[in-house]
Amino acid sequence: MRELYLECYSGISGDMSVAALLDIGASEEHLRKTLKTMPLSGYSIEITRVKKSGIDACDFNVILDKDNHDHDMEYLHGHSHKDKGETVDNKTDTDNKHISENAVTDTAENEEHHHHHNHDDEHSHHHSHEHRGLAEINDIIDKTELTIGARELAKDIFLILAKAEAKAHATDIENVHFHEVGAVDSIVDIVAFAVCFDELKIDRVYVPFLCEGAGTIRCQHGVIPVPVPAVTNIVAEHNIVLSHTHIKGELVTPTGAAIVAAVRTDTDIPSKYMIEKVGYGAGKRDYEVPSMLRAMLIDSEQHNVKDLSDTQTKDCIYKLETDIDDCTSEVLGYTMELLYEAGAREVHYIPIYMKKNRPAYELVVICGQADIDKLQNIIFRQTTTIGIRRTAMERTILKRHMEKAVTPYGEVNIKVCELPDGGTKRYPEYESVKKLCETQNVSYMDAINSIKNI
Repeated sequence: MRELYLECYSGISGDMSVAALLDIGASEEHLRKTLKTMPLSGYSIEITRVKKSGIDACDFNVILDKDNHDHDMEYLHGHSHKDKGETVDNKTDTDNKHISENAVTDTAENEEHHHHHNHDDEHSHHHSHEHRGLAEINDIIDKTELTIGARELAKDIFLILAKAEAKAHATDIENVHFHEVGAVDSIVDIVAFAVCFDELKIDRVYVPFLCEGAGTIRCQHGVIPVPVPAVTNIVAEHNIVLSHTHIKGELVTPTGAAIVAAVRTDTDIPSKYMIEKVGYGAGKRDYEVPSMLRAMLIDSEQHNVKDLSDTQTKDCIYKLETDIDDCTSEVLGYTMELLYEAGAREVHYIPIYMKKNRPAYELVVICGQADIDKLQNIIFRQTTTIGIRRTAMERTILKRHMEKAVTPYGEVNIKVCELPDGGTKRYPEYESVKKLCETQNVSYMDAINSIKNI
């Protein structure tokens, strides 16, 4: 099981999230190759190393072409409601379409913004800019060469954002056409995050809280308080804890909050864990504290302290159920594949009889709390059901750890489960055996027998 701990002491944004995942092992080559298939123009990406308070961090930057600048977002570049001689500091996270009210300086240095163009020279030009809605964004995602898991995650993040924006503006999500999320850099950030997250095959994500700034920011709609409406709507809907800091400005962007809402599975981090890898994703702003997101791949299976006994741990999961009597076997099989790809822990069908003596199937999905919305969306989209039952369930789990075993064909991983009476159960880990079969050209039974003889 792969576990990710996101430490959001400096908030979170889209570009910081992508950079942090790249820093813990997501492939830059794979990301660039995938983004090239996206039917979206007017941008390039830059992945570099930067220093934040002396700490080496990865920086992910979406650089927009000159003609892709949105005049509805010109407040990003110091042209909105400023006094003579003042310019707005534009060192903002790339997915955030707001600017801090306090970020004002009288130096000319900041006139050149982070896209490396002088916006004053462009301001007299008139370009046609598209404000995309959710349907248009989903169409872009569908036309991009993505895995099922990455595609569903990207759509889930955008749906969370759309719901938050719709609530803020008292409209339906179908009618939300917002440049904040429709902007090219935001689309790239979210799709890039989905690609990296899916590639890393993360099973659990721990996010105990998000640190947020204070004060007000200036956006297209005027001066608004921090956190902004979209962020407050997301954290309220998904029970995300905010921790306010003394920092003046916005630390948590709507995209950052939506990412957490989409991937978080746990709020309580294990009391004991081993750190396998650490990555730092750089933010674009400079505060008195380092602007960066720390991501850690951890292993808590050998150090789980939620003990019921010396050999047992307690866990909470959710069961989704629905009865279906009018879907083909092809539809049900495909739905199962999508559910597993999107993070379901278990999926199965139970033959049942429904009203009017109709043969049918009960679809049962076991999942974590953070995956409920995503998995329900798949079920509603792919099957004919119009209702899903949901139950929170506690379960008792035997402690387990992994050991290595050497066979005549090579090393395999063995899962060792500890029993309450002091005994153990030992199981060859399937993926490890499968890899051994593929690399050594042996049958699965031969590989298993070689393990039994050890």
